[in-house]
Amino acid sequence: MLNPTNVTAVRPVQDRDIDRTLARALVEREVLSLQQAKAALAQLKNGSRGKSLEEVLIESKLAKEEDILETKASLWHVPYIDLKNYEIDPEVIELIPGGVARQFRFFPLFRIDGTLLLAMTDPKDIKAIDKATQVTHLEISPALTSKSALDEALDKYYPKSAEASTSLAPVSNEEMQEMLEVIEAEQEKPDQSEVAAADLMRQAEDAPVVKMANMILTQAIQEGASDIHLNPEENELRIRFRVDGVLRDAFHLPKNLQEAIISRIKILSSLDIAEHRIPQDGKLRLRVSDGREIDIRVSTLPSAYGENCVLRVLDKSAALMRLGNLGFEEDVLARFEKMLSSSYGIILVTGPTGSGKTTTLYAALNMLSTVERNIITLEDPIEYKMPLIRQSQVNEKAGMTFAKGLRAILRQDPDVVLVGEIRDTETAQIAVQAALTGHLVLSTLHTNSAAVAVTRLADMNIEPFLISTAVLGVQAQRLVRKICSECREEYSADYSYLNLDYLKRFGIDVDFKTMKFFHGKGCKKCKGTGYKGRMSIIEVFPVTEKLRELILKGGSADEINRAAIEEGMRPLAVDGWIKVLKGLTTVEEVMRVTNIT
Repeated sequence: MLNPTNVTAVRPVQDRDIDRTLARALVEREVLSLQQAKAALAQLKNGSRGKSLEEVLIESKLAKEEDILETKASLWHVPYIDLKNYEIDPEVIELIPGGVARQFRFFPLFRIDGTLLLAMTDPKDIKAIDKATQVTHLEISPALTSKSALDEALDKYYPKSAEASTSLAPVSNEEMQEMLEVIEAEQEKPDQSEVAAADLMRQAEDAPVVKMANMILTQAIQEGASDIHLNPEENELRIRFRVDGVLRDAFHLPKNLQEAIISRIKILSSLDIAEHRIPQDGKLRLRVSDGREIDIRVSTLPSAYGENCVLRVLDKSAALMRLGNLGFEEDVLARFEKMLSSSYGIILVTGPTGSGKTTTLYAALNMLSTVERNIITLEDPIEYKMPLIRQSQVNEKAGMTFAKGLRAILRQDPDVVLVGEIRDTETAQIAVQAALTGHLVLSTLHTNSAAVAVTRLADMNIEPFLISTAVLGVQAQRLVRKICSECREEYSADYSYLNLDYLKRFGIDVDFKTMKFFHGKGCKKCKGTGYKGRMSIIEVFPVTEKLRELILKGGSADEINRAAIEEGMRPLAVDGWIKVLKGLTTVEEVMRVTNIT
């Protein structure tokens, strides 16, 4: 290995070309004479190797720093700003964490609409500009400033003491270098499989790696992420957060940190760090600064560039949700609560993965939970623990399947049974029998609409007369992002290309000429996305006498859907448009989750 102390710094040819270009520009602006420029370039070549022309000129007092920076700014076609005389907007400071600003050597000045002016000592630093774009979700306009002014601004507005007091601050250059040195040192050791696990354990327990892993978890919780993705790529470890149902980049870490970071997560979740060939599942629990306890489910999967790791964040406060806070319109909520008031029968909640079905069922249990009722659940997994409710975990390896668990639950004298999901014929048959023998059964199905749930049960070989008798009603739902309350604004748009004639059937007359539309323009609260939080759009139909007769005849999903609409069901897209008209979400969100055209 080369010893850095014995290597003479040699500036690249490209940098020397830049110096010659700057020298010519300084002569043209009459900051330097031709003789002074030649002398400075000669000094660079002979006695000042490793320095820039700017440094030589300032040390020799041949030119003022301000004149040099103004000339460089004109060459790069960016503005020059003296931060020492600049008034800073405190709200703009909060757009970028202090650790990021220090690491990438930039400072936020002001924001105009979707553009952020960023003061930098090197406006050509593409990596820094990309990082600022990633953090702020804004278009970046670079400006040139001096090194001393930048350092002074960073110290004033991003004090190091404040950074040290919060777990959200990104890792500094020094800490990142420390982590890299630790891992590089480990990589130089011989590859011995019998000690590899011990070495990996030691790496994962090193302070810089622990701090980085904690920072990723804390930042995700702070931003309200539902999932954390650690995605190994060829040359880096990409960290992404799913916030309000949409994945976005959070960090790009050096490839050398990959094994140590993922091993740290595996240690916290009691997984085998020496096993990389098969998927593993685990869990961990965190306590955040406000006292909340957060459970996290961890899943690893071998991939081309290493173990892919996904963490599902389970905030226990979600288990305390009320039905009225989920997005139900008043008349739809009344229908759903009427079904819940029944003493027996099946209520099905449908939708794709991630559509909020579990949250809705927990909210329903909150409504039903009283001392007088015995409520038992069978889940895979138990996401939130609730008082006064007996919750059971499916464990197929031990033989505790949904079907076997449901049989056992029926011997526990339940009034209400929640089955996490009806996956197979056996579970469906037991659930139907439970409903017909005096139990209220709540469960989920993975279907695209409420009507398809009925035909899905038929596909599981449940007889039509049993379905029509046992099923009380079906709800389908999707989640849409809500417009951020901090940056919500009215805007003009032309949606006349949409075919919305079907809305008139439900008493909704959309006039694009007079209709008001709202969206979020982007702010620090919503990270520039314009959205903050989610709500449900819902369709619900109770099984009426007309629908019961249609089910008995073996009606198709389309026939059941049409009949349900005639009986008063509002489809998902219509419920979505009601939210748009109320200014709660956007047309684009409703189109995204319902595929309306």
